[in-house]
Amino acid sequence: MTVLQVCPLLPSLEDRLRTNYEIVTAPSDEVIAAITSSRFGVTNEQIDTMPALRAIVHFGVGYETTDVAYAHSRGIAVSNTPDVLTDCVADLAVGGMIDVLRRLTAADRFVRRGDWQRGQFPLATRVTGRRVGILGLGRIGRAIAHRLAAFGTELSYHSRHRVPDVPYRYHESPVALAAAVDVLVVATSGGPATEGLVSADVLAALGPAGHLVNIARGSVVDQVALVTALATGGIAGAALDVFADEPDVPEPLLGLDNVVLLPHIASATVETREEMGDLAFRNLRQFLTDGTLVTPVP
Repeated sequence: MTVLQVCPLLPSLEDRLRTNYEIVTAPSDEVIAAITSSRFGVTNEQIDTMPALRAIVHFGVGYETTDVAYAHSRGIAVSNTPDVLTDCVADLAVGGMIDVLRRLTAADRFVRRGDWQRGQFPLATRVTGRRVGILGLGRIGRAIAHRLAAFGTELSYHSRHRVPDVPYRYHESPVALAAAVDVLVVATSGGPATEGLVSADVLAALGPAGHLVNIARGSVVDQVALVTALATGGIAGAALDVFADEPDVPEPLLGLDNVVLLPHIASATVETREEMGDLAFRNLRQFLTDGTLVTPVP
């Protein structure tokens, strides 16, 4: 069976693919399934060149780079790798929040520059007891909330719909959520439906004492408005693992000491990536065996 590998993947996953299937790197009439990553997806143009294509398997929880509705209209099933990366992404969100509030990496730079020899590092912001809002209370959002509860935080959230059986306060809009919290954690999915959801108005509501943490997708935040807010004191700081045009990071952010910049590493641990690779392979194998997916995208 011919499988299209759209992009570089985890080495152990690539080994399993080559051992079990005929792997090609360009679309053809023979391709039955395609395996890709959240960053690359499969374009509609690629889909149109593969008449036999029946499944698109994503290595990653995100799938916004593939037009799922178009794929489904062509009779193509789509899968992703949810759950297995939830813990590591939630861990990083909490780590980013602690870093930007307590200014850990800024303090590290302070020591390395020799500035400690000339004076004390400025006071930072306490983490315990913060009012934290989570934008997107899905699997990852709930895992973040679970961790932050240990810090005595006052938790609230906004999602497209109220989430039953959670003790957190619901706000009707992102603006209302931002206005009520000290820290806004972005954990919603990417794609057209959430593009620019964290707008200039949301950042203004968060205010000059507020902090933003984004471990979702760069597209969810109005990046121009964010750069302006950070550079002018519109918000106090941000921890960013994702950007609008990765790997490009806006140049003005590079010189700001109130921003933690990470290269999209929320799920980047050996353990999680191996579990993601295993789930992606199981999706592919099961589809090629019986036509079903382990974790289909609806």
